[in-house]
Amino acid sequence: MIRYLYADELAREPALQRAMFRDRADQFHSRLGWDVTVDANGEERDGYDAENPLYVLWQTGDGGHGGSMRFLPTTGPTMVNDHFGHLTGGGRIESPLIWECTRFCLSRGASGQVAAALMLAGGEILRNFGLRHLVGVFDARMVRIYRRIGASPELLGREGEGRGRVSVGLWAFSETARAEVACRAGISPAQSAAWFEQAFGAPAQAVGA
Repeated sequence: MIRYLYADELAREPALQRAMFRDRADQFHSRLGWDVTVDANGEERDGYDAENPLYVLWQTGDGGHGGSMRFLPTTGPTMVNDHFGHLTGGGRIESPLIWECTRFCLSRGASGQVAAALMLAGGEILRNFGLRHLVGVFDARMVRIYRRIGASPELLGREGEGRGRVSVGLWAFSETARAEVACRAGISPAQSAAWFEQAFGAPAQAVGA
């Protein structure tokens, strides 16, 4: 199932929290070889985890971590503005109607349905928080994943070649796209909406509300 938890709520789920940060270390440090910080507990965190982001997590049937993403409003500190502005022409992407999505992580052995479920949840955030777009920085392997689940972004800029290519993309989420991603995830739009309402009620309240 999909869970929506702000950083200050993660402590209520210590096992899920620990598994997410360890899977991030496994993916970004061990498998992809990124220059990220892994602590003595084998967990990967960066400064944006201290900004009380909203995490979207796929929780497996046994309570484990299957995959996750991290969301922050672009009106505050974001990775795309702080480190990748040169890929968008040097201008800041800053709007209350645009949030940043980063740290798209899948645990080892996670199926493509988990990736689609996470993107479906990103669509719920767009719809229910009254946003227009999500923006994110992603590596080359994600291009194929996004295409496969029907959630390819508008490309704003990129650098590098091959597996080392880094891109910045912008997502909108139409009802047609929502239906396609839901089909790829094997989750009905009604179930997706129910998980969101379980976390936030209806209507949802955005950060700072």
